[in-house]
Amino acid sequence: MPFLPLYLEQLGLNDVGEISLWAGLSLGVTPAVTAFMAPIWGRLGDRYGRKIMVERSLVSFVVVMAAMSYVTKPWHVFALRAVQGLFAGYGALTLTMAADSAPPEQTAYAIGFVQTAQRLGPALGPVIGGLVAQAAGLRKAFLVTAGFYAVAAMLVALVYDERSVFKKDTRGKTGQVTFRNVLAFENFLLLMVVIFGLQFVDRSFGPVLPLFVATLGAAGGKVTIVAGILFSVAAGTAAVGHHVCGPLLRRGSARGVIASGCATAAVGVGGYLLTTNAWWLTLPTAIFGVAIGVATTAAYTAATTVIPMDARGAGFGLLTTASLVGLAVSPIVNGILGATSIRAVFALDAVLLGALAILVSRVMISGTLPSPSAPAPEEI
Repeated sequence: MPFLPLYLEQLGLNDVGEISLWAGLSLGVTPAVTAFMAPIWGRLGDRYGRKIMVERSLVSFVVVMAAMSYVTKPWHVFALRAVQGLFAGYGALTLTMAADSAPPEQTAYAIGFVQTAQRLGPALGPVIGGLVAQAAGLRKAFLVTAGFYAVAAMLVALVYDERSVFKKDTRGKTGQVTFRNVLAFENFLLLMVVIFGLQFVDRSFGPVLPLFVATLGAAGGKVTIVAGILFSVAAGTAAVGHHVCGPLLRRGSARGVIASGCATAAVGVGGYLLTTNAWWLTLPTAIFGVAIGVATTAAYTAATTVIPMDARGAGFGLLTTASLVGLAVSPIVNGILGATSIRAVFALDAVLLGALAILVSRVMISGTLPSPSAPAPEEI
């Protein structure tokens, strides 16, 4: 997807404004439609099984990505991206499958492991895509992408055994649980707010970080290098945060871990306001990355303790909607704010994270994960 503007140029667009418009619309329509559809697909997963829903999503992506290599007009790309959003939703379902598969005391580890994969995918994807596009051309790069989705679909079909996950058949009871019921679960609305806020802050760096590096005096040729390193540090340390969240949750409450993670992330972002050298940004970036990873995994793990297994698909779908809304809103708000002052973006991030820390510590009902020695509850 980072090379979509170049592909649109190959389709006949010459004006930079037109290319930017079609690229923005095409990139934005998928998360927008997915935000609406994720709870619905999750609900169907609760009723008919997660595995078949993930297979449905992956197979549809094989078709869509293969078709992308044959488009001839910019609106074809937009239409296919809209269809992709319509049939998406495997992200929320894979988190649900991880939570279902793990013993209660290992839920945080399982969710963190999947979230680490979700971080590494976007980090490695552009590198692989760039190599493929250079070697075989942009059109064939879409066929390679379709091949990746086909492999993923086969892995799910052949390796994931849904029968071993459910100790009892919880499907068929889903009619008793509505979206309104899910929203009424203890702490659930608060967790949606937390996940929205964390995603909003996490995605705020994209529009302004290279510009901020330039204002700190980095030479023109080094701006992209420094910015790329900072993005990699943020992704890598966030993956570390996903992994260390489990032990933290076993030692303390979800409320404490989430609030501490938000507060620590606020400190990391605050470091951006004090740093005058571009290379020194690596330290606050690392602090922010670990903290945001911990807080995000803790929020999703806390959700598993209040959502019954037969409603987890719908619940994680709603949490994904909150995340995608943050993903969509953040670049717009911070792009406008960055036009006034780049440092104002980081100030807003720090204030928002601090507010989340206070909100969680004051409002969230505390709870801890089951310990390895404790008997697993019959229903989480």
